[in-house]
Amino acid sequence: MMSLHGCLNGTTASQCLKLTSIPTCSSSSFLLKTPTPHFQKSPLPRRPINALSSSATTVQPSPSTTNAPHDQGVKPQWKATIDFKWIKDNKEAVATNIRNRNSDANLDLVLHLYDKMFTLQKEVERVRGERNAVANKMKGKLEQSERQRLIEEGKNLKEELAALEEDLVKLKDNLQQEAQCIPNMTHPDVPIGGEDSSIIRNMVGSSPEFSFPIKDHLQLGKELDLFDFDAAAEVSGSKFYYLKNEAVLLEMALLNWTLSEVMKRGFTPLTTPEIVRSTVVEKCGFQPRANNTQIYSIDDSDQCLIGTAEIPVGGLHMDSILADSLLPLKYVAFSHCFRTEAGAAGSATRGLYRVHQFSKVEMFIFCRPEESEQYHEELIKIEEDIFSSLGLHFKTLDMASEDLGAPAYRKFDVEAWMPGLERFGEISSASNCTDYQSRRLGIRYRPSETPVTSAKKSKGNLVPPQFVHTLNATACAVPRMIICLLENYQQEDGSVLIPEPLRPFMGGLNVISRKS
Repeated sequence: MMSLHGCLNGTTASQCLKLTSIPTCSSSSFLLKTPTPHFQKSPLPRRPINALSSSATTVQPSPSTTNAPHDQGVKPQWKATIDFKWIKDNKEAVATNIRNRNSDANLDLVLHLYDKMFTLQKEVERVRGERNAVANKMKGKLEQSERQRLIEEGKNLKEELAALEEDLVKLKDNLQQEAQCIPNMTHPDVPIGGEDSSIIRNMVGSSPEFSFPIKDHLQLGKELDLFDFDAAAEVSGSKFYYLKNEAVLLEMALLNWTLSEVMKRGFTPLTTPEIVRSTVVEKCGFQPRANNTQIYSIDDSDQCLIGTAEIPVGGLHMDSILADSLLPLKYVAFSHCFRTEAGAAGSATRGLYRVHQFSKVEMFIFCRPEESEQYHEELIKIEEDIFSSLGLHFKTLDMASEDLGAPAYRKFDVEAWMPGLERFGEISSASNCTDYQSRRLGIRYRPSETPVTSAKKSKGNLVPPQFVHTLNATACAVPRMIICLLENYQQEDGSVLIPEPLRPFMGGLNVISRKS
């Protein structure tokens, strides 16, 4: 989930990396949506990763294109399947949703362009009809003067039609570009407002009591020789780090234990590409916000470093129709993640809390529309089980409307108690994105219901494909989990206990002690 690990200054990464600037959009959270709970999915034939779809071959927009005004009709790099009729028929609900999310999407402009498109389409059809009528007249015997008149009239109509069709293409592109800024609809139970309006839905455990002065993870890491931020700053820049000694074993233990726990729940393990096409990033709903983009892009290419495995896993079945029998598809993916952390600063972000590169285990589900709320609950239950097994004190939040990312219909965050920071810190989130991403990625399935019978069998009698729903959730973001474990399991002598579930994955090591 892209929300984990916030934002901070990210210009220190590498000279071959630049901050991405992706399509123009009048909304700060580049979102689109169609009907929500009753959305149905359409099956797409499962196939290997489709890395070279037609929508993914365009080059990343240049700064001049990215910053161009909307009225210049910039052609979008790709097109989401947007239900414009649904948006128009539900314009009051869509307008309210845009306000509740504090989005800049311009619904009035979208509806104006939509109506204008219909008017222009009728004009195109009228002129095309006149041109065809002239062509039919010329098939008969005509006086030379009449034939010449019809030739001139046909030529003029052809030129007029070409100009109208060009205007229609530009108008459709402009409409698409603006409509893709409309955020996903919101679950009716989501609290309205900013982050402070989020509601606690579950509180697990209690904060540990210490009979000695506690230390934060930075001090513990220094005394136990677990990190090196200074050397990493020299080598890579600020907000990078070396893990050392038992911290390396702890990272591997967290990753392997988490993968094994999630696989027990029927998830297929993946490792993913960590460089993806910028179009896939956009289709998953991640966009730069002014100068505070989270995404690193690669110069002279249309590629980006991933900020979460959600992006390459979301693209795994891009432009496909899945068989109904395959659903749900459940994946658990390991990847490294890269984030600019633009704008984040202060003592609360020090150490491992906000970094530019980290390891993460991400869960992702493709499912039928009617099942997505059920699987959202399953994902948050898996997260809570994992964190409970590690003995953490945490709370689960139903996040408020203004804190939802562009694709999220509903999002649950998990915040764990970090004694050294003396506060709860986000360690995970789980989002139901309904069909927001699948409409952009082109992922459908064909329901297996018996089609309507008729005297003749044809493709028209097949149940039409429908868009799947997608969900994602963080099972383990390593740096913040290391913070939690070090600070919650510190001992008076300066050592740190290893939680029992992780010990078999650390070669039986029970405690991290000072080096002699």
